[in-house]
Amino acid sequence: MDKMTMLYQSETDPNGIPAGVAGAKLDAGKPAVWRGCFSYFPRACIAVADVSSRGAAKYSWKGWEKVADGEARYADALARHILKESIEGPYDVGPGGLSDVLHASQIAWNALARLELILRRLEGSQRKEENDSKHALCQLSRDQPSAGVL
Repeated sequence: MDKMTMLYQSETDPNGIPAGVAGAKLDAGKPAVWRGCFSYFPRACIAVADVSSRGAAKYSWKGWEKVADGEARYADALARHILKESIEGPYDVGPGGLSDVLHASQIAWNALARLELILRRLEGSQRKEENDSKHALCQLSRDQPSAGVL
């Protein structure tokens, strides 16, 4: 079972209020997405969303998900922007660059794209292992004679 499934199957209120009682909010142990991401990094989130919008206009929305060998290619793009930032300064002024976009925004975007692909791959591997285990158990139970049957 993956972490997210386990997280949501064991929902509790952080203050111990039982489910169904007024004031209960079953979010103990869940990621604080607003407080831990948007509230911490509002400007960075907007900058990354701007890179997404510009990329979608140039390529397509969500086309990045289908890039062959995406994990490695986004790592390469991330590294190129780190190097270009050292050479060009904070803004992407090189050939094909967007002079009003920070390299740091593109670094963050590529890091997020790579991370998303890694997490999806690992989640898919875990699901495959779980399905293989379930299949093996089902096969084993079919192969075993039932108790009391002659």
